[in-house]
Amino acid sequence: MKNQKAFFSILTTLALTTALVASLGFVPMALGHGAGAEVQKPLATVVIGGLISSTILTLLILPALYRVLERKGRPAPHPPLTTELSTA
Repeated sequence: MKNQKAFFSILTTLALTTALVASLGFVPMALGHGAGAEVQKPLATVVIGGLISSTILTLLILPALYRVLERKGRPAPHPPLTTELSTA
C-alpha cells in the first residue's frame, strides 16, 4: 500500500509539472502584442484553459468518480452461512 501511494504521488507530480510547463510556454503567446497576436491570443488562451481543465479532471474528478462507481458496482454482502442442522 505504501508503494502504491508513492507511485501515485510521483504520477501526480509528473502530471502537474507537465501541465505547468506547457501552460507557461503559452503565456508569451497569450500576452503578445506583435504581428499576428490577434490570432495567437485566442489560441493560447484556449490551450492554457484546456490544459488546466484536463489536469483538474485527471487528478481530482476522475479518481473520485472511479471510487463512487466502484462502490455502486459491489454486490451486497451475503448473510453468513449456517451449518446448524435443524432438529425439529
